[in-house]
Amino acid sequence: MAKATKEDALRYHAEGKPGKIEVIPTKPYSTQADLSLAYSPGVAEPCLEIEKDPLNAYKYTSKGNLVAVISNGTAVLGLGNIGAVAGKPVMEGKGLLFKIFAGIDVFDIEVDEKDIEKFIQTVKAIAPTFGGINLEDIKAPECFEIETRLKAELDIPVMHDDQHGTAIISGAGLLNALEITGKKIEDVKIVVNGAGAASISCTKLYVLLGAKKENIVMCDSKGVLSTRRTDLNESKKEFATRRDIKTLEEAVAGADVFLGLSVADVLTKEMVQSMNGNPIVFALANPNPEISHKEAMASRKDIIFATGRSDYPNQVNNVLGFPYIFRGALDTHAKAINEEMKLAAVKAIASLAKEPVPDVVNAAYKLERTTFGREYILPKPLDPRLLTSVSVAVAKAAIESGVARKVITDWDAYGNHLREMMGYDNKLIRSFMDMARKNPKRVVFAEANHANMLKAAVEAKAEGICIPILLGNEERLSKIADEENLNIGDIEIVNLRHDRENDRRTRYAKLFSKKKARDGVTFAEAYEKMVDRNAFGMMMVMTGEADAFITGVYSRYAEVTKMAEQIVGIRPSYKHFGALNIVTSKKGTFFIADTLINRHPSADVLKDVTRLTHDAVRFFANEPVIAMLSYSNFGADKQGSPMKVHEAIEYLHTNHPEIMVDGEMQVNFALNKKLRDETYPFNKLKGKDVNTLVFPNLSSANSAYKLLLEMGIGDTIGPIQMGLNKPIHFTDLESSTRDILNLTTIAVVDAIVQEQIDKEKK
Repeated sequence: MAKATKEDALRYHAEGKPGKIEVIPTKPYSTQADLSLAYSPGVAEPCLEIEKDPLNAYKYTSKGNLVAVISNGTAVLGLGNIGAVAGKPVMEGKGLLFKIFAGIDVFDIEVDEKDIEKFIQTVKAIAPTFGGINLEDIKAPECFEIETRLKAELDIPVMHDDQHGTAIISGAGLLNALEITGKKIEDVKIVVNGAGAASISCTKLYVLLGAKKENIVMCDSKGVLSTRRTDLNESKKEFATRRDIKTLEEAVAGADVFLGLSVADVLTKEMVQSMNGNPIVFALANPNPEISHKEAMASRKDIIFATGRSDYPNQVNNVLGFPYIFRGALDTHAKAINEEMKLAAVKAIASLAKEPVPDVVNAAYKLERTTFGREYILPKPLDPRLLTSVSVAVAKAAIESGVARKVITDWDAYGNHLREMMGYDNKLIRSFMDMARKNPKRVVFAEANHANMLKAAVEAKAEGICIPILLGNEERLSKIADEENLNIGDIEIVNLRHDRENDRRTRYAKLFSKKKARDGVTFAEAYEKMVDRNAFGMMMVMTGEADAFITGVYSRYAEVTKMAEQIVGIRPSYKHFGALNIVTSKKGTFFIADTLINRHPSADVLKDVTRLTHDAVRFFANEPVIAMLSYSNFGADKQGSPMKVHEAIEYLHTNHPEIMVDGEMQVNFALNKKLRDETYPFNKLKGKDVNTLVFPNLSSANSAYKLLLEMGIGDTIGPIQMGLNKPIHFTDLESSTRDILNLTTIAVVDAIVQEQIDKEKK
């Protein structure tokens, strides 16, 4: 990973608006009426309701989603006592992490006060503003008293993340490392180097998880904490050992676990070699660990090694915990973050690391494949499943332990709410997956020798979405499966070049040549064509030997779509077919056509595409409100593409008045109904929000949805073909495993609907 330079860091913080966070209004404020509700006189009403019952603050203000990140700057990262204002960039950064990972708003508060009593009173005085308090970068031993007092004297969650965050994440990693090595926590010998806030909290949590105090040795900068030492404070005395050892080197010999929260390079290769078999070494000094990754891995092959760095496997990163712990606490209006909630977070994080890693996570870290093991004992920070896994576990623990003031009963709904809030949820694809699981269909994967398509086929089978059929060479597919750690042993493979038993090539060629005889297709030509995996796979669907077909990762779409038109044909009452992409965003779901098939559509093509799009959007349980786009509005330009759209609109208004469509119009008029309705009050869409956009050509449609994706505005499902007689669907070169899995789901649902249509015809 490229190292950030001083210049890069300073430029990042200074460019544009200085700092990293800002306050944004959440209610309308553009009119006098809005302002009279936001402030005087309307604001008096919620004030009076809160006066009657202070808990109404959660209902009428931002309290329930607002955390204070508070520091006095006495122990900032590895920089030490640099002062309150110098620590502000760190506190702003913490606020940014709260927001991007859990949707929690933050005020960072830097308190220029080192006196414990005055600091506590300051925090208590401002506490009514917040739903929770995250103490940050306060040095030991003062931090212990500050947190203990505030937890006892306030009725909102208080957590010093430097203590408990590292404890929770390293605790989850320790549980998984012990499972991999086959050791029990109550039996292992643990050495902790460093006796500050984080070290002591980690050790206390390990004891809660089952570690025995007599098996723990802690060291500080002067050596082993021993009962013979007279310089130990109360926090250190708790972990003083009676053993006759003085140095870290003596302590590590024969140990099973090393936890470092100290300084760089204090653990040598020889010390690691003196540990028991399968040693677990968590070297968490920041920014450089107690032993380098290179030295640790060279010391012995049976090591499980973790650091606090993102450029090595097994990063112990507090962001795996604190956003979601506070999320669960806030959503239950908890009075505290207690031990039960912390343990619930530990177990949830540990459990998540054992689940299959989503393709989106592997892609984010440029990993081929990640599976639970020595180099993957903790989830990656960008894993979106942390939000629901940890937050739900913490919320449940808050309720069960009695600190919650709001009880959640529908946990599925709560999980869905969290995903929707952060834009992680796609209700549409989830509902279609449920439908597919109830009636899985046989899906042919034409290009199974592409890793992403093979992964999608395996995942689709594991999810119960379909019964996959792979086209390809058995040896080649087995090699790819081994490289990707996939099990394809029970999936049907069809090698069309050696399909002698069924002789489908001959049979398909006869059927196709008979169908296309009047188009000049001979049996010899058809027989030659059937060596193409796309033609062969489509014929499997045509003959009923499969239900749906996926292709496109390698194939040129222009050739494949033409082949599909020839083999399966276009639905009756249409002369053309098209493709649709569904873009989901925080602003809603939008349907975009035609994103794949028709390069320069005529007015007749646009008529068909719009009708097909209308039916497709209704199929996806939405009422279509369609804007046909161009670079001009309602006849302003009398030539070029606007005239084609204008002609299509006239036809649709006359012959299909049931379709809610209008145009031609520019995209800003389509999406801004106030602008559209005030400027063109005659438009058919008056008062309605457009959810469907039909573009005048392939270039503009394809560019539009890809621009949205690259800007991070939304996710996409598709392209979804519209208008063919059979479920033939096309991916593209950039399709991820998740994209192909989503399209497979659509193909299965398409096949289910096709099955119903065929039954009705009979």
